Amino acid sequence: MSCWETIADYAFRSLGFGERLLPRSEFTLCQQVTLIGSGMLWNIYFGLIALVSGFFLATAVALGKAAQSRWLRKPSEWFIFVVRGSPLFIQFFFAYFAFLSLKGTSPLFDPFTSAWLGAAVVLFLNTAAYSGEIFYGALQSIPKGDVEAADAYGFTGWMKFRKITWPTMLRLAWPAYTNEAIFLFHATTLVFFSGFPARQQRGDALYYASYFADKTFNPFVPYPILAGYFILVTLCIIAVMGAINRRLNRHLPSNVRTRLRMRPGAMLAR
Repeated sequence: MSCWETIADYAFRSLGFGERLLPRSEFTLCQQVTLIGSGMLWNIYFGLIALVSGFFLATAVALGKAAQSRWLRKPSEWFIFVVRGSPLFIQFFFAYFAFLSLKGTSPLFDPFTSAWLGAAVVLFLNTAAYSGEIFYGALQSIPKGDVEAADAYGFTGWMKFRKITWPTMLRLAWPAYTNEAIFLFHATTLVFFSGFPARQQRGDALYYASYFADKTFNPFVPYPILAGYFILVTLCIIAVMGAINRRLNRHLPSNVRTRLRMRPGAMLAR
């Protein structure tokens, strides 16, 4: 079988298309690259769904924590504290068994016991808590002069938030939020270890890397391939978030703009 035939058979296997049976012998480099890349589609799905949806919840949580009303502030504080204070790995197992218990009460909870929805919900809540704390810190760092200028121009309520508060919050929080986005995509590998079954048992990138490592007794080929894919995803995240960062800072003089740079030593896990 040529490499092109391998790609045609296995490129979308993780989504349920193509060859159903995995290779059993003569494991080629093309097979490993193709199947692990196929599994990466699920990791990208989990990361994108959680990041996009979590962004809006994080904004609401940050505003809630900064609110003067106790009824808004306390739930936001406790949500951030509980989610950030517990390991993501435990959250996966707790959510799976919770959804499994609710499944018997209503058929509406059936999809939540599968990885495509249940694991995505866990990642969504997790990144919303971490991002909410980042946004809250940015809210507290907004210069008072900006707020006073908005008041002087007659901005109130929604207009003040949309024109001044929200853009300034994002501009200040964006470098830290970029690091959170990178960590989120790396955290999608934990779905493989969680109790959530994959759709049609096709698996994610780590599933295929582990399969080849077990079959070939050589982990030094599939796992570096997996790491390479995540490095490519990280570079894409930095490029996209860097473009958004330039957009957020476009009104500032070039000498004071914050720039996102690829600095491996500064990319720390939370």
